[in-house]
Amino acid sequence: MLDRETAREQVLKAAEALFYAQGIQAVGMDAVRGTSGVSLKRLYQLFPSKEALVLQFLERRDTSWRQALARYVDTHATPDEQVLAVYDWLHQWFSEPDYRGCAFINSFGELGGISTDVADQARHHKQAFRDYLAGLVEATGLPQELADQLNLLAEGAITTSAITGTPEPAHQAREAARLLMQAHRQAEKVDTQDAQDTHLTR
Repeated sequence: MLDRETAREQVLKAAEALFYAQGIQAVGMDAVRGTSGVSLKRLYQLFPSKEALVLQFLERRDTSWRQALARYVDTHATPDEQVLAVYDWLHQWFSEPDYRGCAFINSFGELGGISTDVADQARHHKQAFRDYLAGLVEATGLPQELADQLNLLAEGAITTSAITGTPEPAHQAREAARLLMQAHRQAEKVDTQDAQDTHLTR
């Protein structure tokens, strides 16, 4: 018999693949049992309800997704490069053959109206991503308002790519992000020059 941790890992792997590919409501516990190879009795010992399994799937997905993004971004040298690397990583993700958009947007669309826990998980993931972008922006020295703008570009690319079936929105969002960063830097130069001119005329 499988030990508890091995059985739990097999169930979560199966659930993640099935929920992401087919949708949460379309997948029953029998399907998870069949894919995982863990008996239904054992499955319910590990996860007393389908909602409990869904929440663990989302928690696991949140951790793996954000870790993979950070690992990729950390390979880039400068703060500006790291910001733009977010969109390069998104392009890689969008290019995966099983890409079906954001698991958190999908789960919120399916269950957000009836499960406050699922809705909270989705909000937590989105806030954590936004906060991550804010940290990258802080390292560039650019204003924090840029973080929300970059976040909207990324979220828009995620949804658009899922609907259109092409990874191209990641490149479009990257270029928009580059232009935004450039515009903020130019605005800073203008503000600095204006301040210097004001000081000289006093």
